[in-house]
Amino acid sequence: MINIISSSRYKINRNKIKKTVSDFFVKKNLDESHMVNIVFVGKNKMKSIATTYKNEPVALPVLSFPYQEKQADGKIFLGEVFLCYPQVVLLAAERNKKVEETINSLLIHGLENLMPNL
Repeated sequence: MINIISSSRYKINRNKIKKTVSDFFVKKNLDESHMVNIVFVGKNKMKSIATTYKNEPVALPVLSFPYQEKQADGKIFLGEVFLCYPQVVLLAAERNKKVEETINSLLIHGLENLMPNL
């Protein structure tokens, strides 16, 4: 299961994000019993999260929090990937890439960090 949490002000393609995550799950031999949250946040929220959990007072483009917890319903909650939408837009401009491409590459990077042992 893939949960996408985002403000309506961020222009994201939920279907493409779900496909990217689904393809990643297939590549890693994970089935539908695995869950992940993809969370889009603003610059201030990401800076606050990075300061609290990484002791880095900057808005990072992506942060991952692996949990690997088994839920009561038998599903395995892998963790959360936080993407800072304003930083994604800046990074896309710097790299001369589309925002969607940058989201996908950061998303895969974040997902890889959720499962270092797989």
